[in-house]
Amino acid sequence: MSEDEKYMRRCLQLAANGIQGARPNPMVGAVIVVNGRIIGEGYHVRCGEGHAEVNAFAAVRPEDEPLLKDATLYVSLEPCSHYGKTPPCADLIIRKGVRRVVVGCIDPFAEVQGRGVKKLQDAGIEVTVGVLEKDCQWLNRRFFTYHREHRPYIILKWAQTVNGFIDDNGHALQISNEQTQMLGHQLRAEEDAILVGHTTDVRERPQLTVRHWHGPNPKRVVLTHDRPLPQLMDDLYQHGIQSLIVEGGRQTHESFIAAGLWDEIRVETAPITVSGGTSAPQLPAEAKVIDQKSYNKNTVIVLAHSSSGAPESQP
Repeated sequence: MSEDEKYMRRCLQLAANGIQGARPNPMVGAVIVVNGRIIGEGYHVRCGEGHAEVNAFAAVRPEDEPLLKDATLYVSLEPCSHYGKTPPCADLIIRKGVRRVVVGCIDPFAEVQGRGVKKLQDAGIEVTVGVLEKDCQWLNRRFFTYHREHRPYIILKWAQTVNGFIDDNGHALQISNEQTQMLGHQLRAEEDAILVGHTTDVRERPQLTVRHWHGPNPKRVVLTHDRPLPQLMDDLYQHGIQSLIVEGGRQTHESFIAAGLWDEIRVETAPITVSGGTSAPQLPAEAKVIDQKSYNKNTVIVLAHSSSGAPESQP
């Protein structure tokens, strides 16, 4: 691992702390380094508050301020160049006088898209772009998908028996255990909305809330026949929904798969069998496994679209 990769990895670790508070902004981490020593670091904690670069500079001790002229600033996403809820970070970096800036990936947001990098270069700062680029893009896959595809990042999620059924001859089946149920609620706290089909909503009246984790409840969405998927995606986009969990039945999942509207699939399998019931959805051919873990005998497999650019393995 190169020096640049080492410090960019630290940026990613910091950025991930903002998974709940930063949205709808992207998660960003920043590290300031001089001669192999970190003199300041920070991340974007909450939307409307200081960005990662602001917090990293604020963490620099007064006695280390003179070192900034020899410093390298590492940041996982291109510094902003426009006035939003906070002033442009690119302007702050220029005022602080750092020698070099290393950027993980370019910001796809229309107000940035390379303008931050250009502003730094025009000020005479050496800029390196693309260090751990795939990892940086993957961290903010929800933000990137929303701005590039004009729809939410879509996670299909279901639980099944080891012999491939999602219910017991039409009757609801408890497949998740205490651990995986908690993880499922953690996921809900991290995503903007959750969807079930009309039939599931009527028959089961699922709560779809965060009961076994801390965080906000996702917005509840019910799929109905009078709102086609393309229209639903546009509605969610217009309402600023950047990510969507789909927890419906087989028909609901298959409608998303058939339309090519999925980015990630999470399948939980329990070591139980039933004599029959509703078969689990068929995994699409483009799905590749990026993570697999066991939780008290239940296995959770995470798959991503082969074109997603997901790193080969996730921590």
